[in-house]
Amino acid sequence: MTAWVGLTGGIGSGKSTAARLFAQHGVPLIDADAVSRALTADGGAALPAIRAAFGEAVFDFSGSLNRATLRQLVFQSPEAKSKLENILHPLILAEIRMQQQQYPQATYGIIEIPLLTEQPVFQSILQRILVIDCSEETQIRRTIERSGLTRDMINGILTAQVSRQQRRRIADDLISNEAGLPEFAAAVKRQHLIYQQLFGS
Repeated sequence: MTAWVGLTGGIGSGKSTAARLFAQHGVPLIDADAVSRALTADGGAALPAIRAAFGEAVFDFSGSLNRATLRQLVFQSPEAKSKLENILHPLILAEIRMQQQQYPQATYGIIEIPLLTEQPVFQSILQRILVIDCSEETQIRRTIERSGLTRDMINGILTAQVSRQQRRRIADDLISNEAGLPEFAAAVKRQHLIYQQLFGS
């Protein structure tokens, strides 16, 4: 049976780069964010329940979900956030479980789940949790370079996310991403070999 590792980390930590590096070693990869986007895209399975819960105000004139409006609503209201999670989480879990079944022969696979610490419901489908870790200053620098967001905007995102300490607390495994890409790629390869040994018996 394929073992599954949850991959997570804060903004700018390098978790998506880590996911790509694992995939280069032939490891099956499932992206929880991509699953969520598909569920809320035009014709997505989550839209009827979102419409019933939030009304037409979160849809634009063409009938597409207005993500910015919904994000703002969820950001301002814990009740709205909880309501949306109650709609999305069971659908995301069901879709991930279906995707997991496509890899019965793999030793292990990676599921990239950015908000794994905040959403422990996803831990039920995992055998281990891998956290990509770096300092807050490194996160800010990388995110500025990549996205063009201001330092204040990034600080706002960091404040809204769980702390580095909370993320480290749920980790079974940790990869530090403070140095350059060659060092990070080598660390991912080492972790890949560890997982092959751990799950290959």
